[in-house]
Amino acid sequence: MLRTLRTNNDRTLMILFTIIVLAGPLILAPVGAGYPDLMQRFVIYGIFAIGFNILFGLTGYLSFGHAAFLGVGSYSALWMMKLLSINILPAIIFSVVVSGLFALLIGFISLRRSGIYFSILTLAFAQMSYNLAYSVLTPITNGETGLQLDLDDPRILDGATEAGRLASPSLFGLEMGDTAVVPFLGMELQFNVGFYISALILIGMFYLSLRIFRSPFGMILRAVKSNQTRLNYTGFNSRPYTLTAFVISGMYAGLAGALLVCMDPLAGAERMQWTASGEVVLMTIMGGAGTLIGPVLGAGIIKYFENIFSRINESVVQGWFSALPEGLADFLVAVVSPFLGSGWHISLGLIFMLVVIFLPGGLVEGATRILNLFKRLSQARKAPADRADTDSTDEKRSSEGPSSSSVNTRES
Repeated sequence: MLRTLRTNNDRTLMILFTIIVLAGPLILAPVGAGYPDLMQRFVIYGIFAIGFNILFGLTGYLSFGHAAFLGVGSYSALWMMKLLSINILPAIIFSVVVSGLFALLIGFISLRRSGIYFSILTLAFAQMSYNLAYSVLTPITNGETGLQLDLDDPRILDGATEAGRLASPSLFGLEMGDTAVVPFLGMELQFNVGFYISALILIGMFYLSLRIFRSPFGMILRAVKSNQTRLNYTGFNSRPYTLTAFVISGMYAGLAGALLVCMDPLAGAERMQWTASGEVVLMTIMGGAGTLIGPVLGAGIIKYFENIFSRINESVVQGWFSALPEGLADFLVAVVSPFLGSGWHISLGLIFMLVVIFLPGGLVEGATRILNLFKRLSQARKAPADRADTDSTDEKRSSEGPSSSSVNTRES
């Protein structure tokens, strides 16, 4: 019974998630986020956060070095586009494999420790990777300039391109930058090929994450998070499972890095900085670590703040309060402006603090609380009505007098 209920709930969640993701242009256009570049970032960083959640949300191992896999995936994908084909499929496959092997190496060493020592080890590996990409491995990474496509790239599987024109990443002829603009209710909905390819991959990765969460493998990872010492005392070797989770998580990050290159064929060392690793931690915790939908929600919120709130300058804020008296308007502008534009990090930091303090389970916990509140209110409203129906039924029975069976009994 419980298994059937969980299967139905998972199926419903998967259908709702698919509909919301595919309807992204329609949902995001009213809030000013319906343009292709930002929609693709929502999806790509959602994949990044889902992969990180498999490690952190299930095992409790907090990695501060996941940006290394993001960068390795980007460099691998771009080299595949330069040497083999501009088709994104070989680039994605190659980046996932390379990132998985790199994660296997780092995980094999880092998972010898747990807790803060594991986190410091992953941070150290990420910073070493960043410095290697920035200054040591410049023939491969092109240093601070970044790696990008060139006119003289060999691309063995592709035919000759037009002279003086850089090839654009594509999937069997569908260029990632192709966009169809459709007017709708006074808005311009932009349906981008790159967004929908990334969205389909996100849906597939979300489903894979769902299966991992519900599998015996996922249950073992939860046992590791609950009490790894007690699990080891039973004679169960948990290290192969945590290493597998680390590798899977790194492959998700590599996939996200490859999709970033497919969107914009440029790979730089800045993607491997510790700030990028910290960003995915914020995404997961804000949305809800250990939940399925939480990391995607957190990724969307942080990228929305980064791309929308950062563009709101003081003149825009003045327009918001232009109808108010001049003194009051100036006061409100002076109060609100520091939290927008270049100060958007302050707003994000305050929101993150509130979430951590009041909603330790993230925004998913907040949504769950609201749904439970509505359920209790609806049940409270139904209770008096049910009680009134019961009372009226009892009164009706008493007014009808004794039943015919009781009369027959008395007569006999």
